[in-house]
Amino acid sequence: MAEIVGIRFKKTGKVYYFAPAGIDLEANDYVVVQTTRGLEMGQVVIAPKQVLASDVDKPLKPVVRKAKPEDIKRAQEFEAKEREALAECSKLIAKLQLPMKLLSAEYNLDGSRLTFHFSAAERVDFRELVRELASHLKVRVEMRQTRPRDEAKLIGGCGRCGRPLCCTSFLSEFAPVSIKMAKEQGLPLNPMKISGCCGRLMCCLVYENEQYHMMKEKLPKEGQQVSTPMGIAKVVGSNPLKETVLVELENEATVELPLNEIVTEDEHLNEQEAKS
Repeated sequence: MAEIVGIRFKKTGKVYYFAPAGIDLEANDYVVVQTTRGLEMGQVVIAPKQVLASDVDKPLKPVVRKAKPEDIKRAQEFEAKEREALAECSKLIAKLQLPMKLLSAEYNLDGSRLTFHFSAAERVDFRELVRELASHLKVRVEMRQTRPRDEAKLIGGCGRCGRPLCCTSFLSEFAPVSIKMAKEQGLPLNPMKISGCCGRLMCCLVYENEQYHMMKEKLPKEGQQVSTPMGIAKVVGSNPLKETVLVELENEATVELPLNEIVTEDEHLNEQEAKS
């Protein structure tokens, strides 16, 4: 068995696993850990627990310590310096005429590394920018180009529902979204209506997709002939949420009926076989 603790570095960021290293930790505690970017402060979101050693992909880095008051104070001080760094970087981007949009800046806990996040339509040669920033700010500088969804997560905003974006509220990881999900739910396939602020398909298309898929499996397909209390009819539509079927009767009238009043050919044959 192995003991792990789940730590998040941003409000809705990905959860990373570390070894508690014998430190008494609880959910919501702030801790200091060693990452590829140096020392960083994160928050415990999954209290220490035992898991099978085979479930751990690689040796976990240990938690360095519980965050001290001075660690928290230092992190707050760096937040003010990050705003200054953003202003300086924006000036240099304008000076060098680089086609990029600056999004955020982050210092690690010991102030030895400064990471800028930016978006751009294509690859950007930012070597000169990094050199000038390192010279001005006297710190190691790293530039990271973000994807459209990550950009929306960094900036925030409101979705079509009027609520804060899911990615800034609770989504820690992005799930794959496809146009097939919109078709499954009977949504208009107009990109303007099913795309989010990031320009990609809305993440919420995933939420009810499995439920729609399960409900539609119960319903007869369009074009299928069925028996109804009003006679033989052809299926022309359905409402998975209401579990109703829209049928066209032989007199060309269209009626919406509950699923339990519809009998498909297969069900009809099964009933006859059962009787015989």
